[in-house]
Amino acid sequence: MAACFVYSKRWTSAAWPKFGLVELLLLMSLVGPIVTSILNGDNIIIGVRFLPGVGLYDALSAAEAAFISLVPFILARRVLNSEEEIGAFLQVVAISGAFYSILLLFEVRFSPQLHFWVYGYYPSDFVQTVRDGGFRPMAFMGHGLLAAFFLMASLLAAVSMWRTRPPGKTPWSAIAWYLGIVLLICKSLASLIYGTLASALIIFVRPKSVVSIACILTALSLSYPVLRALGLVPTTSLVEIARTIDTERAGSLQFRLDNEDRLLERALERPIFGWGRFGRSRIYDPQTGKDLSITDGRWIIDIGQFGFVGLFAEFGLLGLCVFRSARTFRSVEPAARTYVAALTLLLAINVIDLLPNSSILPLTWLIAGALLGASERTARQQKIARRHAPRRREAGPTLIGQPIGG
Repeated sequence: MAACFVYSKRWTSAAWPKFGLVELLLLMSLVGPIVTSILNGDNIIIGVRFLPGVGLYDALSAAEAAFISLVPFILARRVLNSEEEIGAFLQVVAISGAFYSILLLFEVRFSPQLHFWVYGYYPSDFVQTVRDGGFRPMAFMGHGLLAAFFLMASLLAAVSMWRTRPPGKTPWSAIAWYLGIVLLICKSLASLIYGTLASALIIFVRPKSVVSIACILTALSLSYPVLRALGLVPTTSLVEIARTIDTERAGSLQFRLDNEDRLLERALERPIFGWGRFGRSRIYDPQTGKDLSITDGRWIIDIGQFGFVGLFAEFGLLGLCVFRSARTFRSVEPAARTYVAALTLLLAINVIDLLPNSSILPLTWLIAGALLGASERTARQQKIARRHAPRRREAGPTLIGQPIGG
């Protein structure tokens, strides 16, 4: 980021935005963890487990971690903020996914071992990689769900290229079909459903309608944590619907919802700024101190660690990028509308997936920054066009071609 700041002409010549809602959410993301750490200096003793309080050092560490995670967002907002660059960005994502799929296919055949061979440990429980008589690959992503989600993003990028057919000899249709087959082999049902439905939308639905669907999905996703905290989500009905499809998945959903209830009850003890990091927001056995929590959804992690301030900062920033992109979509050049629509839909899907999983990646923030930067650039161009547009004078009765009294 420092190199871009020093050497990129785009960075230095671009107009800096005024302080607004985006800057407020960024400030909350950076300052919120500091306040959380300062307010959680108390020690926690549960059974034989001792959780020390967090102080100034952890406050700076948490703020630094938040800043590092936002670096892709800041960069993309400044240097990937044109419609042409969004198209190039999608091409890069599609091609990188095609190369990355080689590692995934290797682990499908030989089991997820690459991380262990290179780094000497498994980033997650190995039993989670066993699925349907085979293996779910993760290839340095930390978890199979993250690897499949990235491959799904590459599939949507390839599908958008396939529909627009940009100049060149790249066989985008073949790449899209290939990535779809690899995604099926990865054995991740959620990413497979996302990829199938989103690909159909990109191919058969108008870009404007795709953006509208993305806004609806994002609004529903943002409302879920609040409704869940208020007890307004019909969890029993959801489990019953899942049971009609698959009893095993219904049991998994019931376990997930019960776990969310316990974690949410714990989080609401300190709802504003949360409990801080290092497992302070988790549930432990009162006698043995054994950790009883399984934190899957990003939203429950945010509320537990950094309270609703942290939740609104992260989810609000991602959702705002979707809505800002939709607001300026009418002014997007027709040739680039498919690209912007595909990227907006992909970010909306990522926001949805943050409810059951913690699937936020550097790519997520890169997409959000690119969409926000492009929408801000379009808004600036609209403002300049209106400022320099010739004003139409009201024509009144004329005499020898001149308005009377003019």
